[in-house]
Amino acid sequence: MGQRNKSEVTEFILHGLSGSRELQLFYFAFFTLFYLSVVLGNLRIVLTVISEPALHTPMCFLLSNLSFIDVCLSTSATPKMILDFHMEHKTISFDGCMTQIFFLHVFAGGEMMLLVAMAYDRYVAICRPLYYASIMSLCKCTSLVVGSWLIRVLHSLSQLVFTVNLPFCGPNKVDSYYCDLPLVIKLACTNTFTLEVLMLSDSSLMAMSSFVLLLISYTLILVTVQRRSSAGMAKARATLSAHITMVTLFFGSCIFIYAWPFSSLPVDTVLSIFYTVFTPLLNPMIYTLRNKEVISAMQKLRSRQVRF
Repeated sequence: MGQRNKSEVTEFILHGLSGSRELQLFYFAFFTLFYLSVVLGNLRIVLTVISEPALHTPMCFLLSNLSFIDVCLSTSATPKMILDFHMEHKTISFDGCMTQIFFLHVFAGGEMMLLVAMAYDRYVAICRPLYYASIMSLCKCTSLVVGSWLIRVLHSLSQLVFTVNLPFCGPNKVDSYYCDLPLVIKLACTNTFTLEVLMLSDSSLMAMSSFVLLLISYTLILVTVQRRSSAGMAKARATLSAHITMVTLFFGSCIFIYAWPFSSLPVDTVLSIFYTVFTPLLNPMIYTLRNKEVISAMQKLRSRQVRF
């Protein structure tokens, strides 16, 4: 971890969600239930897609990757938050904090890029159906997913290298329930204005460009759907509306938090919980429950398990 030995800070103190013992017990039960639902629900989708040959399609491949990322994104922060509800002193080691920052940025950024890929897949399927098989093959989807992972890992590593080498000599209290990069950087014992601006510009550029691409894709899809009046197009409209709502909530939360990245607002905690806890549960519900093929495959898998 670079120059950690030159820093006096060996751990960070996390703010947590509440100081009330009764509320912490309620939060423990509530978020444990949500986290288990996220893990079991998303892993079930991954297992279903892998085990059912009929689901070996580009869209289902992207959907299973989204479910995997949702499990990883939630696991990056939620288990630590749940354990801290039983801790009087909520602390995280320096190395643990840096590791959490790295994985949160990898998985949150990976989800953004994957949502763009899924929107593009729907654009090709609805707007250019005759070319779908040649444009969206499994091989191309695999290359797209692998490429997005490499970009996110390199992007997160570049930000982490700068953060690790900052001098941290106190204070060490992070005003959040997890290690958030902007809030950790401002604890450094040096002028970090230039670094803050560079990191903000870098992260904002990636988030905003992904969001704009999503809006363009969904706008083109909605325009195409609007010109048709069949029952299938009505169903596509309803499905797309749910997708757009989910995407707007996810990106809106991230953009709002990083609009004032180096100051903490009370609403930031609520929005952070939304995209690290709630979104990973809502994604499979919105993207899966409207997919008859996936639901049918899940029912087959369940019947097989009951039989055995």
